[in-house]
Amino acid sequence: MSHYQHLFSPLTINGMTLKNRIIMPPMGTNMATLNGEVSGEQLEYYELRAKGGTGLITIENICIDFPFASNGTTQLRIDNDQYIPGLFKLTETLHKHGACVSIQLNHAGASAYPYRLNGEQPLSSSTTPSKKNGNIPRAMTREEIYHAVDKFGEAAERVKRAGFDCVEIHAGHSYLISQFLSPLFNKRTDEFGGDVENRARMLCLVVDKVRASVGPRFPISLRFSADDFLKGGNTLDDTLRMLALCQDKVDILNVSAAQNDSLNLQIDQMSLEDGWKRYLSRAVREKFNKPTVIAGNIRTPKVAEDIIASGDADLIAIGRGLIAEPEWVQKVQQGNERLMRKCISCNIGCADHRIARSRPLRCSINPDIIHGDAYKQRKVNRDTRVVVIGAGTAGMEAACTAAEVGCHTWLLEKRNSLGGLASEISLLPEKKRIADFPQFMKNRISGLNNLLLQVGQEASVETIAELHPDLIINATGSTPLLPPISGLLECIDVEGGNVFSITGMIHHLARFADAEGKRIAVVGGGAVGLDVIEYFSGRGARTTLIEMQDAPGRDLDIITKNAMLAMLDEHQVEQHMQTQLVSVHPDHFSVKKADRAYDIPFDYGFVCLGMRANRNGLDEVQHWASTRQIPVMNIGDSVMARRIIDGVREGRNVLESLQDMGVLG
Repeated sequence: MSHYQHLFSPLTINGMTLKNRIIMPPMGTNMATLNGEVSGEQLEYYELRAKGGTGLITIENICIDFPFASNGTTQLRIDNDQYIPGLFKLTETLHKHGACVSIQLNHAGASAYPYRLNGEQPLSSSTTPSKKNGNIPRAMTREEIYHAVDKFGEAAERVKRAGFDCVEIHAGHSYLISQFLSPLFNKRTDEFGGDVENRARMLCLVVDKVRASVGPRFPISLRFSADDFLKGGNTLDDTLRMLALCQDKVDILNVSAAQNDSLNLQIDQMSLEDGWKRYLSRAVREKFNKPTVIAGNIRTPKVAEDIIASGDADLIAIGRGLIAEPEWVQKVQQGNERLMRKCISCNIGCADHRIARSRPLRCSINPDIIHGDAYKQRKVNRDTRVVVIGAGTAGMEAACTAAEVGCHTWLLEKRNSLGGLASEISLLPEKKRIADFPQFMKNRISGLNNLLLQVGQEASVETIAELHPDLIINATGSTPLLPPISGLLECIDVEGGNVFSITGMIHHLARFADAEGKRIAVVGGGAVGLDVIEYFSGRGARTTLIEMQDAPGRDLDIITKNAMLAMLDEHQVEQHMQTQLVSVHPDHFSVKKADRAYDIPFDYGFVCLGMRANRNGLDEVQHWASTRQIPVMNIGDSVMARRIIDGVREGRNVLESLQDMGVLG
């Protein structure tokens, strides 16, 4: 704690005293009931973060006026008194653990969930959608604007009755107030449109109404997009002018950024540096001298401490980091940082699950965000021996979980390194965050005396038999997919050649250090191919993308897709869509589009057509095990090449296998 004296100092804001400077910002969970009440799972999820020592927990945005204000498939509601009991139980539960609790009031406007509107248009400042290809809203009448203002006030009064310590107004991220503030959306010509003062009029009315509803001695936080990061949108200077009109009645200025069409800068893409938005909060704090919040890929206490110590902000919002590691605060305070799950900013289980797939919140590196480490209280009731083949992220999760419930566990890895494909991909500078997860797993392994790690040990039936396993887990990962294309096997990853797979590229990164002006051709517009394009485009190469489908990045998560499409545009990457690779040559690819065949020359060529499951040796192991009635689990990419989240979840499923075997108490 002495290393982070600013981070763990208390702060009192209008009568609310926070025990530390770590806050959990509002993040949708898709865990509420269908009618908008707090679910049991949702309560447990927030309680786990309160137990972990978080100073202020801001509950996800809540609907103030159903249905036109609602967003998301399952969103909390506060539009009438029947929701107060569930919300009061939530605040009561979190308070028991010493956390202060806030909640974010929101009107979705043009971003309203369409299936609740019964065919009616959503509401907004004007008829501009809140995102590219979004639903077209209708402009609110003056009466509807004042109705929405009243609903903010009524909701704020309920917030106070429900036992919250603070209330937050959401004025950013392409929701209704932001749709009035930003010239991207607001095309009005009345007193609510035009210049900065008019565009801020609705915000000022909402702030006034909320303050009148909660009284002078109740903290109000205002969250806003300090910069739209879109051409023609609000800049930081515009936002400072707007805040000057209403900040006198607000206690906390919660600085965020971006809109729907710059989502990768709102929910930060992986390649952005830790705390990259801190310059925004510094500008706000210096101008208004009020408690200020900042977020943005802040994963380490060192960066968080520096932000506060340097005066860039007063409070640190750790969102995805608290999804990944509910005990973030406690582990830092106790000097146990090596066992923190640091968010890798993959945005899959959190953002993509919730926004793009209408799934409940999950996390790639934390397979149980509801109950955390509660499984460790369970223990096997007899000597149980588990052998895990493959020390990628799936295999490491399975081995650690088995050992943590008391199994004698062996983890066999044929290579001399751990982490599998995750460790390899993390060698790309833009993907370096991924390395934190394999490192966490290594730290976890080192603390388990009943887990024996054997690197450089290829598993065979003979080596497995010597260990007398009760359960075998196969986690042998995946290898690059190399289909039968003319010249591919003869050219790829050969000594001195210029054609590479993703693994071949990573193993020869030093060769590509000087990419300026080089001609780079990449076959495959999925995640791996775009990673290669990102690497070379950012280093001055002339890049060309070749893809069979009609658009790149079709299977990417929503944040990475936004980021990659922006990258392709920024670097003017030459794109050949609906184009088939016909043959591979040492210095060019022969391709075909419709009835046209042509060559694409390169200095370096990369074939990134995905990955395939590596099941080498699995049939033999399964046959040997079946004759002895030993169960075999096949998990992760050795089932099918997928994402970290799938393998880690399946690794944790070793608990179910142990339970089915009757050995887990």
